[in-house]
Amino acid sequence: MAASIAPASAVAQPNSPANASEALKQYNELSEQASKLNEELLQAEEKQAQNQEELDKATADVTAATQVGDQAKADEETFRQQVDKFTEASFEGARFNQLSALLVSDSQQDFLNRMSALGVLASDNFEALDKLSGAVAQASDATSKAIEAQARAKAANDEAIKITEDIKKRAADLDTQKKDVKAALNKLTGTEKKTLTDSGDMGEIAVPSGAAGAAVAFALLQRGDAYVYGGTGPDGWDCSGLVMKAYQNAGISIPRTSQGQGAAGRSVSRAEVTAGDIIAYNGFSHVGLAISNTEIVHAATEGVPVKITSIDAPGSISSIRRIAG
Repeated sequence: MAASIAPASAVAQPNSPANASEALKQYNELSEQASKLNEELLQAEEKQAQNQEELDKATADVTAATQVGDQAKADEETFRQQVDKFTEASFEGARFNQLSALLVSDSQQDFLNRMSALGVLASDNFEALDKLSGAVAQASDATSKAIEAQARAKAANDEAIKITEDIKKRAADLDTQKKDVKAALNKLTGTEKKTLTDSGDMGEIAVPSGAAGAAVAFALLQRGDAYVYGGTGPDGWDCSGLVMKAYQNAGISIPRTSQGQGAAGRSVSRAEVTAGDIIAYNGFSHVGLAISNTEIVHAATEGVPVKITSIDAPGSISSIRRIAG
């Protein structure tokens, strides 16, 4: 049930760049680290949600098992009383065997009546014993299930505490990293800033039919929107938030994180890339949505709007996944 989450990336502290080129390099490095931290935080939050589901289920199982156990114990007591009555009756001579029934019978019909009564007593006693045995077994099973569910609930609760602490740390690291990225951005020259903040191609672009085309069309409509860590719209996005919402708009549910999206759908080769394919980069810390075999639309990083760029620009490709088509 528990799943480990990768350690948070080391947070680099920005130094004063020696020149404009060094400033841009520093900005890019800090931005990539912040993106990784952002995705790690999202993964931790996703794990927290899954863990809460497990905790809720385990808690419900404890309640259900306890109720079954209580009922089984009540049934056990009821059937035990019935068995005790039959046993007591037997000791008091109320039970007859076939020979005694024959000896005390006044007629054939009386004998048959007595034998029928004996059959009913035997049947009732057997049924009571059988029910008692079943109730005892059910009570024992319910107790075992309750103990197992309680153990799962405790494990889920312990894991929840760990995850909550992990989220707090990652969120603090991300806050620090975001400040460093902004500081690095402010050190860039006017030309470099203009290049980064430019929205790029805002023209009309043809998209294919179907869900993949609908996802691409949605993502293209967000061009010019700001990058926001953890953003899922409507006016601010992080990389996986944009891709998730694009496919959600197309009627398809995919994972929230870049890691999850980099494993969704089916794998295709670089040569097969077409509009709508998800491209995961840099060890699954970033994703973009292909709009052709050579370009993607993506939410890059702090200070850079959602825009179209070359398919190779974000970095090394980790996976290519086709969700629809």
